[in-house]
Amino acid sequence: MSKNLLLTFLLFLPYLVQAQTSEESYLYKAGKADSLYSEILKEQRLIYVEVPASFAENEDRKYPVLYVVDGDVFLPALSVVHSYYWGGFMPEMVIIGISNSKNRTRDLTTSNITTKYGMPFNEENGGAAQFHKFLEEELIPYVENNYPVTTYRTLAGHSYGGLFTIYSLLNHASAFENYLAIDPSLDWDDQKLIKQAKSSFSTQDFTGKSLYMSLAGQLHRQNPEITIDNVMEDKSDFTLFARSNIEFKNIIEESEKSQMQFHWEFFKDDLHGTIPLPSFRNGLIALFEWFQMEHTNKFNSPSTPTAEIIDIISYRAKKLEDHFKYKAPPYPEELLNVLGYMSMDMEQPKKSKMFFETAIEFYPASANAYDSMAEYFEKQQDYTNALKFVEKAFEISGSDYHKERMEKLKTKTN
Repeated sequence: MSKNLLLTFLLFLPYLVQAQTSEESYLYKAGKADSLYSEILKEQRLIYVEVPASFAENEDRKYPVLYVVDGDVFLPALSVVHSYYWGGFMPEMVIIGISNSKNRTRDLTTSNITTKYGMPFNEENGGAAQFHKFLEEELIPYVENNYPVTTYRTLAGHSYGGLFTIYSLLNHASAFENYLAIDPSLDWDDQKLIKQAKSSFSTQDFTGKSLYMSLAGQLHRQNPEITIDNVMEDKSDFTLFARSNIEFKNIIEESEKSQMQFHWEFFKDDLHGTIPLPSFRNGLIALFEWFQMEHTNKFNSPSTPTAEIIDIISYRAKKLEDHFKYKAPPYPEELLNVLGYMSMDMEQPKKSKMFFETAIEFYPASANAYDSMAEYFEKQQDYTNALKFVEKAFEISGSDYHKERMEKLKTKTN
């Protein structure tokens, strides 16, 4: 293999995964429909579930989970962003798209109003507390019982969904680790959540929580002369939406007690309707900034000592465990496998063995991890150990391929 194989693998891994899992009749599919009945809301609730392509039913493997409200609209965009950036910029995740196509205003707004901007407001509203109760007491347990997820959760929403996301952070912070609020409607009910935030961020401890917020570029509904530099000087209803967003940002940035990781971004060229896609990309990268890989140049260089690579892997494994609060693989299995073969081809057996051992340590239910170790021993002409690892691979897979490999190796050990 060439020395650039690792870089090539990192660049094209998402394409490889999609190619392996696509169906002939579709160019792209996202989200499998599921539903559950909510005793809290007294109605059937529809969700869409996107499980990582790497998941295998016979493996006891679980992933962080991302919940997005208005999921029937936004799950395809999230799925595309995730498929391009997982591995190097964010972890593989299960994505749960919660449908809000019915009763959206009721579910996502945080208090009851009868007028809005001086006009009668007749839609049912103010049901966020009940909707969050459904999430925490019914949906999350349902997902954890039926899908391969951990307890590390992210919540995302846009507009009213962003309002609901902020509400969840302020009132039920323990339910999620990360919050992604895209152009949130913080003007709701005379900025009620902003008033709450002034108290919450001065008295509550949000250590370990992360919030990403974004603001779209249309700051005034009618006047293009209003910019990010002068919008706070305008006191009309036309800028209340934008000013509410900035006020909330200022409260967090001026708080000395919240201890929350906070990211805010202004998309001057995007409208309220176009901001979700860039916010999903930038927001997830920001929220998972700690996840990004370190020292990839060291892996690409054959001259890097094995001991140094081991230290890098150990550091990353510890870092992920500290954030997730559980042991997590430091690298994708496919990457460890490629590194093992690359080192073997470069006549670096000690380093090759180390990569294959790491793959087995973090992916103990993978037949491929054991088969790769068997190939390592076979190349060293250690057929006894090669057979041992192929037998383990066969125990997991039961495949004819591994059975045939066992028979061939047995003839070499006699």
